[in-house]
Parts: sequence; structure tokens; C-alpha cells
Amino acid sequence: MLSTTSCLANVNCREKMPTAMDEEERKLQRLKAAVHYTVGRLCQSIGEDHQKEFSRQVIAAIAETTFRQCDIFAKDLEAFARHAKRSTVSVEDVKLTARRSTALSNFIQRKSEEIASANQEQRDTRKKIAGKRKNKDTEMV
Repeated sequence: MLSTTSCLANVNCREKMPTAMDEEERKLQRLKAAVHYTVGRLCQSIGEDHQKEFSRQVIAAIAETTFRQCDIFAKDLEAFARHAKRSTVSVEDVKLTARRSTALSNFIQRKSEEIASANQEQRDTRKKIAGKRKNKDTEMV
């Protein structure tokens, strides 16, 4: 039988202090659960649209494949940024990652162009507003 003092010294006692690895494992499990939940909801929605059902095993397999592919994408993105001696992933890194899938590459290219266009419109609007303010300020003087 262990005394309370020896229990405090024993790492394998009832209440073990969580380590950084335990915390990482919990985060990973929560992330996997979120992916599984999202895949399940998507399968349910698609199934309703097409009068089909997805088994639990199929949903689990899709979720696991999705999670693994996202992990591969993340590692590729980090490698591309590191290779370019950057600490931030860029749009070009994302395009490089998607290059193996024509459909994904085309989708990302379109989205990239949409975002660039929206950003340009915002910049143009800010310039117009700044120009109007300047004109008002110079008129008042």
C-alpha cells in the first residue's frame, strides 16, 4: 500500500500531471473528431440529395483519408515555404500543393483570382475615400 508522500513522488499515481505530449494528443483527437463530424454531415447532406445512405465504416474511412491528406498538404505547404526561406505559407505554395489534381488546381486558381480581385477593389475604394478626404481638407483651408 502506498502512502500519500510516496504517491506524490510516483508519476504513475491516480492524478498524473498532463504533459505537452498529452496535450498534443488531445488536440489531435479533437481535430480528428471535428473532421469525422464534418465528413458525417457532408455525407448526410449528399445522401439526402441523392437518396443514398453512407455506412459508418464509409464515413470513418473518408474521414481518415481526409485527415491524412490534410496532414500531407500541411507538410508540403511547410516544406515549400521553408524552401523559399519564408516562415509564412503563400498562395503560390497552395497552388503548388494542389498541382497534382487538375480539378483542385483549377478551383484554387479561380478562388485566388477572386480574392485578388476583391482585395484590389477594397484598395481602390480606400484610395477613393482617402482622395475625397484630402479634397475636403484642402477646401477647408
